[in-house]
Amino acid sequence: MKIISDPKITEWDALLKRPVFDGRSLESVVVPVLQDVKQRGDSALLEFTERFDKVTLTDLRVSAEERQEAANLLSDDLKMAIVQAKQNIHAFHIKQLQLPEKIETMPGVICWRKSVGIEKVGLYIPGGSAPLFSTVLMLGIPATIAGCKEIILTTPPDKDGKIHPAILFAAQQAGITHVFKVGGAQAIAAMAYGTESIPAVFKIFGPGNQYVTCAKQLVQRDGVAIDMPAGPSEVCVLADETAKPDYIAADLLSQAEHGPDSQVILITTSANLAAEVVESVEKQTLALPRKHIVEGALKHSRAIVVKNLDDAIAIVNAYAPEHLIISCSNDESTGDKIINAGSVFLGNHSPESAGDYASGTNHTLPTNGYANAYSGVSVDSFVKKITFQKITPAGLAGLASTIINMAEAEGLEAHAKAVKVRLEK
Repeated sequence: MKIISDPKITEWDALLKRPVFDGRSLESVVVPVLQDVKQRGDSALLEFTERFDKVTLTDLRVSAEERQEAANLLSDDLKMAIVQAKQNIHAFHIKQLQLPEKIETMPGVICWRKSVGIEKVGLYIPGGSAPLFSTVLMLGIPATIAGCKEIILTTPPDKDGKIHPAILFAAQQAGITHVFKVGGAQAIAAMAYGTESIPAVFKIFGPGNQYVTCAKQLVQRDGVAIDMPAGPSEVCVLADETAKPDYIAADLLSQAEHGPDSQVILITTSANLAAEVVESVEKQTLALPRKHIVEGALKHSRAIVVKNLDDAIAIVNAYAPEHLIISCSNDESTGDKIINAGSVFLGNHSPESAGDYASGTNHTLPTNGYANAYSGVSVDSFVKKITFQKITPAGLAGLASTIINMAEAEGLEAHAKAVKVRLEK
């Protein structure tokens, strides 16, 4: 992990570049998978599962027996942890529900907006080297709160054709009953187009590898909504001389272990702190079981030393990180100046891991700089908002001249006539 001192503004873009992967090169691999699933349904899914996951299945559905058995395969400590996380995530997200509020924009003209759960949603949960059962809670709980009628979960099976019991237990806690053993781009295709077993959905959520990400972007072209553009996980730490080097090193490594294409950035006003953090990163890395992954991520990670806090904040906003930890003496006032970030963690005792698992906020966040325009997943992600209006005769009379004048100025006489005919009656 390199230390960069006092970079010029003209150098910021180069310093803040993410690891680049050209997703377009994947399309030649992913498009045939999508087309095959669209045409052949379950048969294609079973063949892809055998080819990619090295397991032969006869049924893609997770049975009720498998779901019930999952709880018995987990330790009581892990089950209690999942339940605690569920309670906190639910408590935070339930407050995001909004009741319709009727607004009388002028006498007799009443407008309001109602949130309606997206009827069918699909959740993709990676298996791979780390079964992300926490993401089941992060996606399933707000979907349930939003009132989605059908929630489909797909996740790849292991070599024995099983789903990790923590994923199934978390799904049960989140209220998800439709779970299917299918992963990769083929799972995205199944949820986008539907098969004999798996219903088509209107919006797809969840992280995944580069093939899953490419598949989500491709089905979006066919009119299936997705949660947000996705890229490798990342964290940025903004720190001054009051920060704890070992804490920061641990936070950086917690994101670096996601994958060799992850990126971690330290921005600090203290050269001494930067040196101490880099030293601690090197020491802590040696003890990590995913050391080889971490080392890959650290190759394109860096510590940036700047002259003052204003420059540090400006660099953070230019980077627009997925996760931002502010380890400064004035963390809250500094946080008020952040305009581009997915989720912010304030103070020395707010590790990013808390948001990943159990504090209550959502960990499905915009990456790759998309935090300058996108928000993380929330209950809002699972609803569509429909506007209503009711106008009384007196209200229309008061609004009529405005509508008629504007419609005629645009040359849309039929619009004006729709008002005039009512006034004539």
